[in-house]
Amino acid sequence: MLHTLSTSPWHADITGMLRMMGEGDDLLLVADGVLAAVENSHFVEILRSAPISLYVLKEDTQARGLCAQISSDAIMVSYTDFVRLTVKHPAQIAW
Repeated sequence: MLHTLSTSPWHADITGMLRMMGEGDDLLLVADGVLAAVENSHFVEILRSAPISLYVLKEDTQARGLCAQISSDAIMVSYTDFVRLTVKHPAQIAW
């Protein structure tokens, strides 16, 4: 399943989101959700322990001036990669 987080992690139910995630799921951080992938943040530590692959949308990261601060655990992707993730996962949840 593909999960997308578009709100700031401080305004999202991260615990609830993690409960819904399973082995092999992907999480794509978009818009203000990219803040969850900032290196050494509380949120990236939580996501690091989940059985998922973590992606951040490059354009949203660039727009916030955070490219140099994103954790190496997160894979930076383009809009084309975003489309590939949606094709890979017919089931999706937006947070």
